[in-house]
Amino acid sequence: MDHLDGQAHLMIVSDLDCTMVDHDDPEDLSLLRFNALWESEYRHNSLLIFSTGRSPATYQKLKTKKPLLTPDVTILSVGTEIFYGESMVPDDAWEHYLNHKWNRDIVMEETTKFPQLISQQAEDQRPHKVSYFVRNDHAEEVVKCLSERLANRGLETKVIYSGGKCIDVLPLGAGKGEALQYLHDELKKNGKLPIDTLVCGDSGNDTDLFTVPEVHGVVVSNAHDELLQWYAHNSKDYPKIIHASERCASGIIQAIGHFGLGPKTSPRDVMDLSRWKTESFHPSQVVVKFYLIYERWRRAEVENSDLTIQYMRSISHPNGIIVLPSGVQCSLRERIDAVISCYGDKRGKRFRVWLDRVSFSQISSDAWLVKFDKWELSDAGRQCCLTTILLNLKDEAEAETSPGPSLVHVHQTWMDGYAASDQTAWFF
Repeated sequence: MDHLDGQAHLMIVSDLDCTMVDHDDPEDLSLLRFNALWESEYRHNSLLIFSTGRSPATYQKLKTKKPLLTPDVTILSVGTEIFYGESMVPDDAWEHYLNHKWNRDIVMEETTKFPQLISQQAEDQRPHKVSYFVRNDHAEEVVKCLSERLANRGLETKVIYSGGKCIDVLPLGAGKGEALQYLHDELKKNGKLPIDTLVCGDSGNDTDLFTVPEVHGVVVSNAHDELLQWYAHNSKDYPKIIHASERCASGIIQAIGHFGLGPKTSPRDVMDLSRWKTESFHPSQVVVKFYLIYERWRRAEVENSDLTIQYMRSISHPNGIIVLPSGVQCSLRERIDAVISCYGDKRGKRFRVWLDRVSFSQISSDAWLVKFDKWELSDAGRQCCLTTILLNLKDEAEAETSPGPSLVHVHQTWMDGYAASDQTAWFF
């Protein structure tokens, strides 16, 4: 959250499985739509928070399978663990707070008395979260009886049923909503409380998110029955919550537009990006647009036309250079021409490009330094390079024939563990 000078324009707090991530979408197109929108329009002045029932280990597994962005804050284990930034710095004060009237050994002792409960895998068990599977027709009785037993043992806990099959036992002060309220309070102390907060969920363990005061909320169209039932009973009391008609991340984008929280058009929804004009200029828009055109060019999803070729050539400075991850230095124009010659080489193949952690700083009246992680997914696997670009506005004479900024210098280095197996295949 250090990239913000003041309060965030928007804070999105989203569950992952079946909310941000659609496991029935093998191409991850809804997630990629959200990624492009967030990095082009929101990353520089807003906050992204993932709030999930996953443990740190299973969260890391999901990151290797899906094109997830790097959030500013990660709330894991159903609101019992809070981490900050890419390096996942834990909030020790939050975990200390959860120790009040919590005894994991007693919870384990009492849950063993319920044969209906089947323990989840070891990596899902956490210091302040004990997790089980249960049949749907047993859930209501188990939640009621287990809650009473734990209270009789002097503990203050909550037993949450979600996803039609999961039961989590947490300290009473834990939960996704409680963790979000804690973050709101901390941000308010520092004068950084977001102007708007949008919470997003699909299951029973997300209900607490929607009860945090003043938030906007979206129940995605594919939500589980327990959340839909909660929404049916409570929607009149929470008028800032909608039930989206779109699934998962597409439902989140729909909610941004419904509530008027900011730009709602993902660059992935714009057919002719070479002519796309935005209301305000951010260097992040330039790089997201360029690499999306690069993806579409290689997938043959844009027309092989003089207009597109002219755009790709015009965005590179005539004397610009690129340092590839291999260390080889090339002319930018020559590298662009190499890309142009590969039109359609990924047609019908598995190939996607997305950017993460886009940041920029203005270094002069007409120049910006832009940094980001550039990811490529192909049949060969996932590759990522750390990219720094010097971006200049063109002078008046150049802008008359070729409006927009130009790339002057591009420098790329491989991210540890994500180098391409065939480094000669890395085009841009």
